[in-house]
Amino acid sequence: MALNYAEVWEPELLEILIQGTLTSPFVTQNVRWLDAKTFHFTQMSTSGYKNHSRNGGWNKGSFAQTDVPFTLKHDRDISFLVDKAEVDETNQTASIQNISRTFEQTQAVPETDALFFSRVAQKAQVTEGYHSSTAAADYTAENTFSKLKGYLAAGKLRRYKANGSLIMYVTSAIMDNLENSKEFSRKIEMTQIAEGGLGIETRVTDIDGTVVMEVIDDERFYDKFNFDPTDGGFEPVASESHRINVLVACGQTCKTVPKISSIYYFEPGTHTEGDGYLYQNRSLSDVFVFPNGKDNKIDSIYVDVDTTAYTAV
Repeated sequence: MALNYAEVWEPELLEILIQGTLTSPFVTQNVRWLDAKTFHFTQMSTSGYKNHSRNGGWNKGSFAQTDVPFTLKHDRDISFLVDKAEVDETNQTASIQNISRTFEQTQAVPETDALFFSRVAQKAQVTEGYHSSTAAADYTAENTFSKLKGYLAAGKLRRYKANGSLIMYVTSAIMDNLENSKEFSRKIEMTQIAEGGLGIETRVTDIDGTVVMEVIDDERFYDKFNFDPTDGGFEPVASESHRINVLVACGQTCKTVPKISSIYYFEPGTHTEGDGYLYQNRSLSDVFVFPNGKDNKIDSIYVDVDTTAYTAV
């Protein structure tokens, strides 16, 4: 652990320029927990109309109801102990406040997005008609707009596009191509996506009513992650993960579901971990893609990934 010991030191850290959470629109608190880590979602379908006979009688229909359990598996925690002497000798730079802020901005926020992107991508990749693979270099200013329009026309995505519930995430290179496209006439604006901290601006536009958002910090934009590396956090899996080019998700059916979000702070002398300030953080959550309410099929997502697998540096 490296600390900045100095006779005089600025107590404030340099601002951390990192993209804020991009997937906050998909976080839901609208789940009733019954002392368990599993919640239940009821799927229902019915048969349709039949021709009426004027000789009397009614056609019989049928309905099916299925209880589907969803279990949270992404259970994470971390703690930091800052010795009283280290706080004093670094002129407060090594304070719990700075450590917790750095952790939230550089670890918790990116991991929230990484979990969402990878879970949705994996579900799309096993859903016929809702995934593709394209070399990143194959996207050009001439073809990017038509490719994105094509993805939004896949399967049943039109029904979700029509009610404005889709968000499309793209790489910076693809947003550059869109900005330079002669076919694309919509305005591309800069906006800041951040909650509870500093976020860098990102480009946002829309195609046929679907929000298109740039993912600048693309280390979180892969279809598979190892969430148990040696130093904690998350990382792409060598030879297995693929960078996502484009991901489409629906706010009605894609949800990040948190159950536990606990942060504890203890002054010296109020715990038994040592003579210092103790910070503890636990998060239990997961990401789910729900089927539609008509035929209980998943039809509200799409992913296009790079053809080249991730190679560890």
